[in-house]
Amino acid sequence: QVQLVESGGGLVQAGDSLRLSCAASGRTEDIYAMAWFRQAPGKERAFVAAINWSGGSTSIANFDKDRFTISRDNAKNTVYLQMNSLKSEDTAVYYCTAGKLASMVDYQYDYWGQGTQVTVSS
Repeated sequence: QVQLVESGGGLVQAGDSLRLSCAASGRTEDIYAMAWFRQAPGKERAFVAAINWSGGSTSIANFDKDRFTISRDNAKNTVYLQMNSLKSEDTAVYYCTAGKLASMVDYQYDYWGQGTQVTVSS
């Protein structure tokens, strides 16, 4: 089993930046990719960004390609989501996930964190 713990969420103003962290523990050798998804009230969970654990290749959703960056620290088993120029529409619960394949599809991931709330006030 892999455990994922997110941190870094909070209430910010529009235009601010925020960095989310996700620390993995347990059978981290099972992780080949990690990603962030988000779910806004009344909406379906949506892909945000993913990173391949070994090579570090990344993919970012089109809506945040210019504002969000995903990175990892293999030594700490931690993945980060740097979010800049935040907008009110970025308000959502952000979930960290891990699995064997970097994908934009949530059901292809095996492990999920509890989520961290990001609220952007305008």
